[in-house]
Amino acid sequence: MEKSQVVSALKAMRDTSKQRKFQQSVELAINFRGIDFKKAENRIDVNVTFPYSTGKGAAKTALFAKDKSFISLAKGLVSRIIEESEIASIDKKAAAKLAEEFDAFLAEGPVMLTVGKYLGQVLAPKGKMPKPVTPEIPALEQAIRSLKAGVRLSNKKGKFMPVVHAVVGKEAMPDEELAENIFAAYNAVLAKIGGIQNIRSVYIKLSMGPAIKVGEKGEQK
Repeated sequence: MEKSQVVSALKAMRDTSKQRKFQQSVELAINFRGIDFKKAENRIDVNVTFPYSTGKGAAKTALFAKDKSFISLAKGLVSRIIEESEIASIDKKAAAKLAEEFDAFLAEGPVMLTVGKYLGQVLAPKGKMPKPVTPEIPALEQAIRSLKAGVRLSNKKGKFMPVVHAVVGKEAMPDEELAENIFAAYNAVLAKIGGIQNIRSVYIKLSMGPAIKVGEKGEQK
């Protein structure tokens, strides 16, 4: 897949989609072949940080922290702060509820071991283990920005269909930015499956528009 093909497909996407009274999302679909997704090790489950924010990243973020000064300064930047002293009292049911409530977790570096010890069995299978962050506000703000620019690509839900979908941006974004996000997602998936021979096709579309096949200008699914 070449950048010129992606840009061409984005133009065709815009040309063939009706104008709506709201800003549509730009969606990506990657279809696979020759992969046995019944085997757990073959299933797609990767996190991607886009070069350009889609506005669809982690909305609710919780922070595990220990340093009292850091906790005080972090208030208002995340949806919830869970102090290290609270972690041991969180049972499996409460941990599962946390995993459902929050899109992502961050943890002050030294607290990662405590999170792993008490909550790892619940958070890890759900892909919700926290990302480490140093106890400094600039580092926390950067981590939050990265989460908001990120997306999880997975076909682990349902019947492990040979396809992954992702929102890669909004229609108001320039085609160059959308193309960079599309390549970030494509390359992350490519690294997981081990080769381009296992990709059947790539489509992009606006949320209410027809799907355009990358590499075949104007072709619709």
